[in-house]
Amino acid sequence: MGKTNKVKVLVLTGFGINCERESAYAAQAAGADEVVISHFSEIVQEKVKITDFNFIVFPGGFLDGDHLGAAQAASVRIKYKKTVSGKPILEEIKKVHDRGGIILGICNGFQLLTKLGLLPAIDGNYFDRQVSLSYNDSARFEDRWVYLKCNTKSSCVFLKEIDFIYLPVRHGEGKVIPKDDRILKQLIEKSLIAMQYTDPSGEVTDKYPFNPNGSPLGIAGLTDPTGRILGLMPHPEAYNHPTNHPKWTRENIDHKITGLTLFKNGIEFLRENGVQ
Repeated sequence: MGKTNKVKVLVLTGFGINCERESAYAAQAAGADEVVISHFSEIVQEKVKITDFNFIVFPGGFLDGDHLGAAQAASVRIKYKKTVSGKPILEEIKKVHDRGGIILGICNGFQLLTKLGLLPAIDGNYFDRQVSLSYNDSARFEDRWVYLKCNTKSSCVFLKEIDFIYLPVRHGEGKVIPKDDRILKQLIEKSLIAMQYTDPSGEVTDKYPFNPNGSPLGIAGLTDPTGRILGLMPHPEAYNHPTNHPKWTRENIDHKITGLTLFKNGIEFLRENGVQ
């Protein structure tokens, strides 16, 4: 048997995040032992300590109203803010990852992870902003369900044994913008593209509306070289039960793979590897 330990999930909130309860529910429903929703101010005051957890979730929302760009203000806050005892917030997050913990960034959380430089961290260069996310090509907020192909060559622990998945998106800034062509090439070569938008037949596409934002190569999610950080624009927490599916009464869907599958995979990884 594999190693076992308690899975403790920290779901961050505050400053415009609005999917914290759904994300916490998904983690709990997926089997986490403890799930805590904490406002950023509680982290600063050390009423809640980031390093007490082995699974961090950055949920969706509208951090700081998306002023200056989605998650931009929040990234500056996290980069330079310290706790009351002088511990840099970003370093505390990285400590969790360094000891084998996992990080999931959903929508606004994905935008935040890229601006912090935690994704894609090519060549292990964490905190170096290599990609960003910007306005959808449609120039409007997109709220729809999308078909997604998962990269079977990726080491991402959240996507174990998932080939395709159907999830909702709801965002206005979801287009992945690599810093340069070299970065885009390395995303491909190093299998850091975790998820891609497809058409209904399963072919990766740049065509609207199947690709809702115009991301190159249909990029919907990225992972880091360890496979223990995942950022994605779709919302896995919003597909936590068969009745969430828009066609659940009209089609014979087995619901074997849902958004909860990503959370379950992360939790299973932590248990099997005894990550404290």
